Amino acid sequence: MRSFRVFIAFIIILTFLPACKKKEEPLFYESGRAEAPVKEPSREVLSIQQSFAASAKKVTPSVVNISAISKKKVVQPFQELSPFLDEFFRGMQPTPKYRREKSLGSGFIINKEGYIVTNDHVVRDGETIKVKLSNEKVYDGKVIGSDQKTDIAVIKINAREELPVAVMGDSDKIEVGQWAIAIGNPFGLSRTLTVGVISAKGRSGMGIETYEDFIQTDAAINPGNSGGPLLNIFGEVVGINTAIVAAGQGIGFAIPINMAKQVIPQLIKKGGVSRGWLGVNIQPVTDEIVQSFGLDKAQGALVNDVMVRSPAAKAGIRQGDVIIRFAGKAVKDVQQLQRLAADTPIASKVEVGLIRARKELKLYLTVASAESPEAVHSRPEDVTPSVLLGLTVEELPQQMRARGLTGVVVVSVEQGSVAAGSGLQKNDTILAVNQKKIENVIEYEKGVKEAEKTGSVAFLVRRGASNIYFAMRLR
Repeated sequence: MRSFRVFIAFIIILTFLPACKKKEEPLFYESGRAEAPVKEPSREVLSIQQSFAASAKKVTPSVVNISAISKKKVVQPFQELSPFLDEFFRGMQPTPKYRREKSLGSGFIINKEGYIVTNDHVVRDGETIKVKLSNEKVYDGKVIGSDQKTDIAVIKINAREELPVAVMGDSDKIEVGQWAIAIGNPFGLSRTLTVGVISAKGRSGMGIETYEDFIQTDAAINPGNSGGPLLNIFGEVVGINTAIVAAGQGIGFAIPINMAKQVIPQLIKKGGVSRGWLGVNIQPVTDEIVQSFGLDKAQGALVNDVMVRSPAAKAGIRQGDVIIRFAGKAVKDVQQLQRLAADTPIASKVEVGLIRARKELKLYLTVASAESPEAVHSRPEDVTPSVLLGLTVEELPQQMRARGLTGVVVVSVEQGSVAAGSGLQKNDTILAVNQKKIENVIEYEKGVKEAEKTGSVAFLVRRGASNIYFAMRLR
């Protein structure tokens, strides 16, 4: 009997044991969209996502990967020695050595003839330039024109196929808060798309380029993005990605495409850019100047020098005038006036609004070329270069400038002067004043004037094959 009961209990346990077994969980869950965590995303979100995808599909094929190899001269140890040791080692300088540097960047095709827009710093001094298309084909690129002052360059490839092209938009119409899409090749990762917003417009004073009017965006821009397009939600190019703030995140800068539109035709036609010239030195209007000049607000550009026989001099502009309007546009600051003047067609007659002795005036000025003899050899009306430190300097000869050299050349040194006592000599080329690179006589004189306030000045001088620093006290 007992054996029978044990048997019955065993049968019952076997019957209910499967029901006690833990249910096995699936390895992963695959959505059939009906099981998606979010059942119905808003139409607005789906529309934005569709715009991003459409921009990637339509524009990405026109974005190219650019690699350039340049040859850089290696500075020899003897080139930084004092003038006393330089004489000892003269004739012992080793043969100049060079190193090859490779730069990576992006660009975008602007027409079916193979013209590509990129940054000047991506292809500058490039001996060989390779352009990789979205179909992985690689072509040799040739620099057609470049402009360091805006950091824009145009290169060309001779493709054997029909090329996809990017469509340019209107950067003047973008607003802070609008979507921004960046496409490029960061760190060599081909055709990467990032998304953000327009963070700010009209950024200047960054010290990146001569003419700055940057679009700021938080769309991720990294090394290798330079030269790639910044797009709006319609897939139109509104900027050229060009710079980042290394110490921050989400701070990138792009050149407005409207600025590029003014530069590109000149680069293609003649390889360079001709800019307008007024013939004034200007400085910011500070709160202190507002008070002392009796102005309403810190706006405009204060004229601190007028060049002899310049358009400004002929128009009647004087030292101490505050320019508040130019060619029908309000002048916000120094940088804006520089851009407006540079972008004005040569020989155009424009209206200039200014404040003089607390009264508003209107003058008419005919813009000249910054490449004209008057501009190249311009001098402030109240400065005589020959008396500055006992030095007489002139612009560099054209053949030296053609080789990319900048600065001024010493044509004479007054005996017994501070400059003569420091060791400066005739035919020296002054490259920088107090560690600030100079390009012409105007910048040299400005640098010396600023140095006079501190009581000392240091010149970086090129003599023969050597670079030498000369320092002197001014009082």
